Amino acid sequence: MRPRYELGTLLRDKWSEIESSTRLSSHQKRMLKALSQCRTAALGGHLDACEDCGHVRISYNSCRNRHCPKCQGQQREAWIRAREEELLPVPYFHLVFTLPSELNALAIKQAKGVYTLLFKAAWQTMQAFASAPKQLGAEAAMIAILHTCGQNLSLHPHLHCIVPAGGLTPQGKWRRAQNKGKFLFPVKAMSKVFRAKFVALLRLYAQQSELQLEQGLFNSLFAKKWVIYAKRPFGGPKQVIEYLGRYTHKVALSNHRIIQMDAQRVSFSYKDYRRGGQKKLMSLEAGEFIRRFAMHILPWGFVRIRHYGFLASRHKVRKLNIARNALENLPAQRINQTPYQRPKPTPFDPQICPCCGKKSMKTLQVFLPRRAPPVRENVRA
Repeated sequence: MRPRYELGTLLRDKWSEIESSTRLSSHQKRMLKALSQCRTAALGGHLDACEDCGHVRISYNSCRNRHCPKCQGQQREAWIRAREEELLPVPYFHLVFTLPSELNALAIKQAKGVYTLLFKAAWQTMQAFASAPKQLGAEAAMIAILHTCGQNLSLHPHLHCIVPAGGLTPQGKWRRAQNKGKFLFPVKAMSKVFRAKFVALLRLYAQQSELQLEQGLFNSLFAKKWVIYAKRPFGGPKQVIEYLGRYTHKVALSNHRIIQMDAQRVSFSYKDYRRGGQKKLMSLEAGEFIRRFAMHILPWGFVRIRHYGFLASRHKVRKLNIARNALENLPAQRINQTPYQRPKPTPFDPQICPCCGKKSMKTLQVFLPRRAPPVRENVRA
């Protein structure tokens, strides 16, 4: 069902204020401009008509921006289909690496650097435990998805990670995770290692980039208890795919969450996880709403979904084949092995008439963009 309110409408109404704002960077303004023009005459389109019943339809082009609430469906489906081919018949764990709020101010000013360090520290932590003979003693793998947004549009940088319960030894054997409980590795120990690795990387980053950071920041980071959130392992391929469908290509706020909107204020729904996921309503002044949304526009060209270990792109196919062959020689694990086919969305066929249902729509006229469209980012995710 089409949402009643859309972000693009607000951006178009407030564009003069956005353009003159000193609180938004030029990159944020370019991305917001793309979202404001999505599926409008500004990007061009075409006029179609049904040769059978005479129904006429005007379709405008999409911006295809990864921050746009309207443009993620096709990209998400294509990415998930590719990941389906890579699933192994083993349990999968779900880990969440979160940065403390003390780093929010730095993340706003140095987004690319801080988010890159988050990826590095999380994977280095995984490597440290996976390579330890007492833990796994093998090469692990991980798919990490960056989210920067809390439910109320606050800044909340964290990684959702999917990790197979096992790894490949140098001899090409599959070694199963020893811990059969809730966690892949001891999360309290992982939290301390994650904190130490991130702070060490941050010190090096500050030195290399000549960034002046106060010692008080480092003291506060070590004084605070960092937490790695661990969910129970996925039961099998069905749960992994459902998870991927929920979290990949997620934007800061979907249009369906906007409950009320006018020129002055925007009200949207959110879940308060401190109150057991209770659904609440938040109302913000329109300019503040746009500022909060813009905080979650990623740096130019930044890749927010990354693959590590034997799932890294450079040797993924070869190592996945080794892993599958090694797993064939092991007794089957107790997981949900029921074949699962994720329902495919009905593909849109522009030739089918929405009125009579016949395949008789023909393009009569093509509309060119009113001006050069915004430059799209060439990123994988």
